[in-house]
Amino acid sequence: MVWTGTWVAERLGVELIGGEELPALLGLALRRNPKRAHLLVSSVLGKHVPQRPSVVYGSGLGLGVRVRELLGDAEAARSVVLGYAETATALGHAVADGLGLAPYLHSTRRPVAGVARAGGFEESHSHATSHLLLPEDPKLLAGGGPLVLVDDEFSTGNTVLNTIRDLHARYPRERYVVVALVDMRSGADLGRLDAFAEEIGARVDLISAAAGTVRLPEGVLEKGRELVAQHETAHAAPAAVDGTPAPVRVALGWPEGLPDGGRHGFTPEHREHLEEVLPALAARIAEALEGTGGTSPEGPGDSDGDRVLVLGFEELMYAPLRLAGALEDAGHDVRYSTTTRSPVLAVDDPGYAIRTRLVFPAHDDPADGPGERYAYNVAGAGFDTVVLVVDSAADTPELHAPDGLLAQLSAHVPRVVLAVVPAYEPAVTSSTPTVSEAPERSSMLPEPLRGPAFSSYAPEEVGWLLQDLSGVELEAPTEEREEAIQSGGAHYAESLPVEYQPSARYQELFHSALDGSAARMARAVGTVTETVLAELPLRRGRHGKDPQGRGPVLVSLARAGTPVGVLMRRWAKARHGLDLPHYAVSIVRGRGIDANALRWLAAHHDPADVVFVDGWTGKGAITRELADAIKEFEAAEGISGFDPEIAVLADPGSCVRTYGTREDFLIPSACLNSTVSGLISRTVLRSDLVGPNDFHGAKFYRELAGSDVSGAFLDAVAARFDEVAETVDVDVKELLAADRTPTWEGWAAVERISEEYGIHDVNLVKPGVGETTRVLLRRVPWKILAKRGADADLAHVRLLAEQRGVPVEFVDELPYTCVGLIHPQYTRGATGADGKAVVSQ
Repeated sequence: MVWTGTWVAERLGVELIGGEELPALLGLALRRNPKRAHLLVSSVLGKHVPQRPSVVYGSGLGLGVRVRELLGDAEAARSVVLGYAETATALGHAVADGLGLAPYLHSTRRPVAGVARAGGFEESHSHATSHLLLPEDPKLLAGGGPLVLVDDEFSTGNTVLNTIRDLHARYPRERYVVVALVDMRSGADLGRLDAFAEEIGARVDLISAAAGTVRLPEGVLEKGRELVAQHETAHAAPAAVDGTPAPVRVALGWPEGLPDGGRHGFTPEHREHLEEVLPALAARIAEALEGTGGTSPEGPGDSDGDRVLVLGFEELMYAPLRLAGALEDAGHDVRYSTTTRSPVLAVDDPGYAIRTRLVFPAHDDPADGPGERYAYNVAGAGFDTVVLVVDSAADTPELHAPDGLLAQLSAHVPRVVLAVVPAYEPAVTSSTPTVSEAPERSSMLPEPLRGPAFSSYAPEEVGWLLQDLSGVELEAPTEEREEAIQSGGAHYAESLPVEYQPSARYQELFHSALDGSAARMARAVGTVTETVLAELPLRRGRHGKDPQGRGPVLVSLARAGTPVGVLMRRWAKARHGLDLPHYAVSIVRGRGIDANALRWLAAHHDPADVVFVDGWTGKGAITRELADAIKEFEAAEGISGFDPEIAVLADPGSCVRTYGTREDFLIPSACLNSTVSGLISRTVLRSDLVGPNDFHGAKFYRELAGSDVSGAFLDAVAARFDEVAETVDVDVKELLAADRTPTWEGWAAVERISEEYGIHDVNLVKPGVGETTRVLLRRVPWKILAKRGADADLAHVRLLAEQRGVPVEFVDELPYTCVGLIHPQYTRGATGADGKAVVSQ
């Protein structure tokens, strides 16, 4: 018998390495996916390859028995089983059945109104990455017992680690068990699980039915794309069968209140109920088969009886599998598989795992929009009858359309029977959190990233509405970036500067600056926080909201605003006992704020409660950017209530109404890059990495943990809260009574400097201590203008300028402590003001 991976192996040089059982379990196909060329096609999963239901169910059941033996009955009874949508929903459920004592939940890509999310995560290589966790019982994942995670294949481990990181930050526990049909980790990935377990301080076990690896030759992705392009239209499904009758609908009589699967949780009590009613449900299908001539005259147990395929639907795998198994137990010749979102090339060759492909439009009104769906190895497989099992949410006009799935099946199979299971509607109780309405796309966005999985901040300090791009090479040399940016060849947000690693002398300056300015920082933190708290009722009133509502929702502009947001949250907690939500979002000059982050915020909070936070103002470019972006967002999305005013520590440019001070003083968090900002990079917006429904990206520099002073910075400032409290009360009283209307004095000064120094581009003039420091750390500086007599706040600026060979020019009547000038019309042959070549270190 020919191995169903032969065709791919011969053309791409892909090797399946492992025991003799692997070729029997796995074949190979080519993905129509730019992220991964090959697809391991399981012969026992029941997704792409029709298989006997007893084999499919038995594979998962046996793994569940092994998990119970590993844990013991006591721990098994405390555990929860989690499966992955869409491929492993039935496998995970079968594992839970083998475990016998545990509730089951699977992730889903179908949001449900009114059901609070218990988490979400990304499957990086998938064609559809966002997973939601929507248990009916919000406490399902909150217990301390083992969490058993089930997937069909364990390869890089990224999906599992993403899940555990997300859930461990919310519901920490001592033990995890990873279950997979096949363990296909490469040698480089073998140690990741142990290292990760040590990192989070929990035990992580792995159980699989077989183990091996796939050896991929160099250039396999490009070769795979070429093969797909060559064969895409060459292997169509067999010709249609003429004169086929319309599908027959069978009334299953599914019990009210019995979930159709694990999308919202499936308990041991549900399992008992299903076992009781399963024979009767299968009997109704058998009657329908007899009514269509779908069994032989000798009866359903005759070996010459017709071949039946029970075909499930995407995530709805378990109910069809159990129905197919009951038919098999009754003597029918049954196979089982399901439809899928996964785009795979079909090649009609015995050595290829996907022989035929039926293509049809999605028929369940998916949240991520319409698209193609597929049924593999159904056409031309010799089935006499297909029993299609869908849930009621998918029994739509699109299913019955001329190009829909029923028509496609009827064209290739003599008889089609439709069985509809009612989609389970979880009870929404008064304890279930409710959220304001927002576009459905927000429901598909993942939950915020949190430390320690993303950033060195504690998980409660900030949730990052970003995607993790840590594995992508984004850094470029400073001069190369500057030339590309100024020439218009690239936007500054499309790459990252190489992280500046401070010298010992510079680090001493940072700590000295922190010691000298911590009290001043604490005073500004207290003043801006108290101002926000005092004015929130007025803000709500402007939007027609009840002024006496919840506390504010702090939303910092990543990344300079994030340490400030954390400190404001700490002040509110210390002085008022308020536990304020705090998120970090991306805003990019010239591109606006992350609209997906705003959608997420609107879906989880009242927009009128949101207060945007930043570190300082320069000339006010981001202030204007945010105001324009909010206006555009409201017009495009129909979501109103976001107030574009920014709360900042220092407003030397007189650009905002809510601030801690208008003095241009040294904010120590401006002195460093990621090592004072939770080890997070500046945000990234690049079309090949950030899709229209993705959060903007950023990197987590875990490797810089030894240099991280993020926590030390926060603690040093927070330690001074008590001593400045009385002064803050006086400051706030005076501010609330004062005229704080922005004068935009800083913008006028920047325009004047731009013309006076022949730059003619305000974007190359960076005013204030913070912005000047950024110029020296990230850009190609030309010269520094410093206010005469401001030496106390300039020690680190002068040191950086010295290290980079940049002149410092002292001037009078400067509204800022200092101003950084980026080299105008920069090319890598440019020279500095002194005629010397500009260098970076």
